[in-house]
Amino acid sequence: MQTKKSSVTLIALVVAMGGFLMGFDASVISGVIKFIEPEFQLSKIELGWAVASLSLSATVAMMFAGPISDKYGRIVVLKYSALLYAFSAVLSALAPTFFILVLARMLAGIGVGISLIIAPMYIAEIAPADKRGKMVSFNQLNIVIGLSVAFFTNYLIVHLASSDAAWVENLRIREYNWRWMLGIEFIPAFFYFIFLFFVPQSPRWLIMKGRFSEALDIMKTVGDEKVAEKVVAEIQESILLDSAPKEKISIKELFVPSMKLVMTIGIGIAILQQIVGINCVFFYAPMIFEQSGIGTDASFIQAILVGLINVVFTIVAMALIDKLGRKPLLVVGVSGIALSMFVLAYSFNAATYTLTDASVDKLPVEINDGQLNSLKNKTFETDTEFKNAVASTIGTAVANKYESELITASIKMNSTLILFCILGFVASFAISLGPVMWVLFSELFPNRIRGIAISFVGFINSAVSFLVQLVFPWELSRLGTTLTFLIFGLFAFLGLLLIIKLLPETKGKSLEQLEAILVK
Repeated sequence: MQTKKSSVTLIALVVAMGGFLMGFDASVISGVIKFIEPEFQLSKIELGWAVASLSLSATVAMMFAGPISDKYGRIVVLKYSALLYAFSAVLSALAPTFFILVLARMLAGIGVGISLIIAPMYIAEIAPADKRGKMVSFNQLNIVIGLSVAFFTNYLIVHLASSDAAWVENLRIREYNWRWMLGIEFIPAFFYFIFLFFVPQSPRWLIMKGRFSEALDIMKTVGDEKVAEKVVAEIQESILLDSAPKEKISIKELFVPSMKLVMTIGIGIAILQQIVGINCVFFYAPMIFEQSGIGTDASFIQAILVGLINVVFTIVAMALIDKLGRKPLLVVGVSGIALSMFVLAYSFNAATYTLTDASVDKLPVEINDGQLNSLKNKTFETDTEFKNAVASTIGTAVANKYESELITASIKMNSTLILFCILGFVASFAISLGPVMWVLFSELFPNRIRGIAISFVGFINSAVSFLVQLVFPWELSRLGTTLTFLIFGLFAFLGLLLIIKLLPETKGKSLEQLEAILVK
């Protein structure tokens, strides 16, 4: 019996590698943007597009992943997602133009959309009922681990680029640093594809296709024989009921008067999760840390801390969500998000920017030939004023290329406080909006419309994520760090008020009890 438990756990861990690849692919771009902006001479919106394009294609893929897997099988579709990850990694690394790079990122986004939907679906279908919650959570945990590993490999490549080792020179890591960051994903994607050949097909899918004996054989390998026969019989009965003619549910039913409260909560939480700027921190972490003047290498190291904090507090949330409840975690977490963003805004507002003779002497030769003399010993109160003055003096292209060095040479601020605020923000998100949102979505909506309602609010969540990622570089450039983080903090504060006033505690209540409370 122990062997059978180990078997299904191993299967779940293999399939959950899709979550790892998703997290890696989403956050690896954080280390790339610093280098592709000058290489391809990108505008701030184009830079945002390089990051957000993955979310756009992932959103589209999520709409079709389920039906396609119903037709061809969960494992078959996951194999194609692994191939997409692998191919996009190679294409990204070799991309000769910005257009090809975005195309490669969008192909990866299709893989992200597939694995986000199908991996947890497969695990839920093969896991024993008493282990299902824990095993499905493997996927979410792997996502945050993937985020962390991407931050680490980005730092490792940047660090290697400064080495004089012969093999580093032979691999041209210094010259092709960002290409190595993207291309390294081919390795886990390749192994994921190979491992999936040793994973059985979903028993539920086999039963849907009338292949009952195959389904029973698989269930026997991962559980007790009598239990397997009972589960297969229950699945057959469930599928038979599902195939019976049903009343068609229209999206209009989400907006009838009785659904006003539950849809306000659902849409509000869906927007809140993304509009507080979480993916800006994950996908632009080194850029944000560079704004505090710590330099490129240190910014990549601190990005690793972001990933580790995210992993630790995701595990904490998994342990507390059924003990403390959903609402307490959200109130504490969103309060922490708002406070972190307000302190960030205050810290950047207190910063000043002054180039001195000594600091200019340390700048690269390309911008240290007298061009900056007119700016020496002149103090700027905001980052936007400083960046605009530098760009008008040495040109936008050069200013963008050496932005980190220029900020490091001029800024006066508490960079340690910035680090603690970012880590506090990530920890607050990881114990609240990160894991709690999807749990709430599975509980808030009435049984009859739950499927279409979750799809609708999930689409809103993805759309807001895309827009926030797209405009973030533009916000930093035009509005500045202070106003950008202040806006995120205000959104979090408004969301906190919504949670306190409207959200009931869902822990320990049946779906029917919640429906009676929310649908009026």
